[in-house]
Amino acid sequence: MESTSLTQERAPRSTPRTTPAAIAASGLTKRFGRVRAVDGADLRVEPGEVVAFLGPNGAGKSTTIDVILGLTRPDSGEISVFGTTPRSAIARGYVSAVLQTGGLLKDLTVRETVQLTASLFTDSRPVDEVLRRAGILEIADRMVGKCSGGQQQRLRFAMALLSDPGLLILDEPTTGMDVEGRRSFWQAIRADADRGRTVLFATHYLEEADAYADRIILMSHGRIVADGSTADIKGLVAGRILRATLPDADPAALAGFPGVKDVEVQGERIVVGTADSDGLARYLLTETDARDVEISSQNLESVFLALTTEGDAR
Repeated sequence: MESTSLTQERAPRSTPRTTPAAIAASGLTKRFGRVRAVDGADLRVEPGEVVAFLGPNGAGKSTTIDVILGLTRPDSGEISVFGTTPRSAIARGYVSAVLQTGGLLKDLTVRETVQLTASLFTDSRPVDEVLRRAGILEIADRMVGKCSGGQQQRLRFAMALLSDPGLLILDEPTTGMDVEGRRSFWQAIRADADRGRTVLFATHYLEEADAYADRIILMSHGRIVADGSTADIKGLVAGRILRATLPDADPAALAGFPGVKDVEVQGERIVVGTADSDGLARYLLTETDARDVEISSQNLESVFLALTTEGDAR
């Protein structure tokens, strides 16, 4: 058996020798009745990237992932995974997925579940190796039905690693995990990516995207509305966020101040999006009873909200 260090250093086995784009899609369209779930999406992910795929519910993320996994066919457009069709890529072991639900038998142990899955492959990674990399080797003899939601997600991760795929697709992978579990899970994912594995993940935890993704793709109303590094995405929305303690704040008066874009009152705290944070801070400190004034750049949450609500009136 390979030593752990050698296993960690080698690249994922299930990738083509000459490696084209992990995902290359152009003009993807998918309709369900009158609803256009995916509306002309273009997407390209290079080998070794860790990409966060974000968007509100109904944005088209899950449908796009289903197309990448070959679970549904687009009505129009082209899609390839490592230069071949999605179904061919799946059959060759190039792709694995960790989905939110399904696929687990409660009356088997964790080890038995992985062994059963491994038997479906002509060649797979050792069972103990994937259990260790998923952080669940110590509960290998536990019944699946006795595992927490987070442990079951780690079990799905272990099963996905058996074919040693070049592309790993994660759909809300840390659902049910506590803070420490999420942190250690993403450490394992980053270690895999450093070895050359490509990761595309969808999550509602924006801090995970901010902390662990090399790149963010933001989808809204079936279209990709932003694509770039975290810094690039944050730069798409101008202005800064000002927070202060201001009892009896008048939202209407603040909204009329030059440069103010939005005002939120949270008890005695105000949160203001503004293009002139210095001017607003000066006014609050000299003309009002405001205290504890803080100014920060746009965070990923504020950018997410701005970019995904722009098309709501369409």
